[in-house]
Amino acid sequence: MAKPVVPEDRRRRRRPTRSGTVLSEALIVDTALRLLREHGSSGLTARRLGLALDCDPSTLYRYFRGMDDLTLAIGDALVGQALDGWRASGDWRADLRTIGLRMHAVYVAHPQAATLTAYRVTGRAHELAADEAVLHVLRTAGFDLADTVRIYHAFIDQTLAFAALDAASLALPSASQRADEDKWQSTYARLPRTTHPRIAEAAHLLARRMVTSAYPTALEMLLDSAAGRLGEAGTGPAGES
Repeated sequence: MAKPVVPEDRRRRRRPTRSGTVLSEALIVDTALRLLREHGSSGLTARRLGLALDCDPSTLYRYFRGMDDLTLAIGDALVGQALDGWRASGDWRADLRTIGLRMHAVYVAHPQAATLTAYRVTGRAHELAADEAVLHVLRTAGFDLADTVRIYHAFIDQTLAFAALDAASLALPSASQRADEDKWQSTYARLPRTTHPRIAEAAHLLARRMVTSAYPTALEMLLDSAAGRLGEAGTGPAGES
């Protein structure tokens, strides 16, 4: 059975670690993110984290029920970074675009953490705030409730799916990344028109585009579709007809 997490007020009365560091959930998460950057997902263990924080690994269980609970906190922290400083402008397309691009950027900036967390549901404060923000943007734009949920679902899943895909690529060893990117020049660009006419005619464009993320393009396509839906419904901001 998992140990109960110690309430925040009792954690604060704990003595500092041997090196004088006062532990907190935020410090543990930040340290875990650093270990993921330096060692990858296999390097994130309670033992390694305890060494990095100069504390007994068992101390971590005063803050988290286990390593999976810590993983959820890491995912929520990434969402928090994406939302930090964001404010709704009143332009629903611009607001969703900004949220999506911010989330994608944070995940690809932490690729090892993204591959662990992009597909998880944390139920924590930052994730809840992001969901509330997206739903609010859509409702105040005039979408009915059913369309709001449909678009929210597509928006969130698309953003996280591209974040996971792009992060997984970035988390590869650099030699593997280069080899994958080189395929567009070494293989695709050399295919003859006699056997692969469509690839051959598009090869120069594929070589430029396929080494970048398709997320901005996919996001605009989703927003275009949503705007069309809003136009069909004949509604305006705040649900006005």
